[in-house]
Amino acid sequence: MRNIPDLAALQLLVDVATHGSIGAAGRANGITQQSASERLRAVEALTGLTLLRRAAGGSTLTESGVLVVGWAARLIDLAQEIDESIATLREGRTHQLSIVASMTVAEYLLPLWLVRLRQQHDTVVSLIATNSEHVRTAVADGSADIGFVEDGADPGDLASLVVARDELGLYSAPHDPWAKQDSPLAPDEIVTRPLTWREAGSGSRRVVDDALARLGLTATAPAAELTTTSGIRSAVSAGSPPAFMSRRSVRSDVEAGRLVEVPIIGLDLSRDLTALWVGSGRPPAGPVRDLLAIATKARTR
Repeated sequence: MRNIPDLAALQLLVDVATHGSIGAAGRANGITQQSASERLRAVEALTGLTLLRRAAGGSTLTESGVLVVGWAARLIDLAQEIDESIATLREGRTHQLSIVASMTVAEYLLPLWLVRLRQQHDTVVSLIATNSEHVRTAVADGSADIGFVEDGADPGDLASLVVARDELGLYSAPHDPWAKQDSPLAPDEIVTRPLTWREAGSGSRRVVDDALARLGLTATAPAAELTTTSGIRSAVSAGSPPAFMSRRSVRSDVEAGRLVEVPIIGLDLSRDLTALWVGSGRPPAGPVRDLLAIATKARTR
């Protein structure tokens, strides 16, 4: 499409036909007659056509000019329609936010953030809780405006921002043998027993696997795999083998005596909770940026 002038130049040509002179067309477009004349000559040079007959009393279209103006008017109308449609979509999206988040963020951080977002902005939010692997996929393919992960993996082509810190602990039922240990468990003791785990792809599972791998260790095959933190909490408190869980998620269970933290040593289970969005720089203006401002403000408290 190297023979087609830009829309502004085509609009100027159409305005010459409407107003009858280059000067009037220039004024309609906020430029001088000289600038308008130079731009129209550039259009003629680009198309290889004489489009205007210039005279002291005004300018008229040549036969080629009439044809080009007809085509240009249709193109300009379509461009205006597209522009208005985009504006409509943008206006609609300024009040909508699609979020996909890992379980810890979805259950223990986002509820408060979303309350504050609704208080401060008229935003309709949809939230899907899933594992970190699925979060990255949803953000990358445009299914979600923003995602939150907890596994510390490289964000790849996605932009990212750490919004909180978290730490995992090992928890068991009060009557479990590990709950009665006199001394902390070492990593090589932990891997000798099948445990209760989140499913593969979850952030919690990856953090523990990576921490063990740094020590040259691999966990024993799971005794059970569950897809939610609440499910694991219930299973472990009912007698399922111990599980690694976020300290945020089990606070009330520990206080109530339903779960006991098993002391461990030599295993770094701290992690960043990270926001992801498409792009390489600042988050897009609107609900995404509004939510991140709330999250980062909460982090500093």
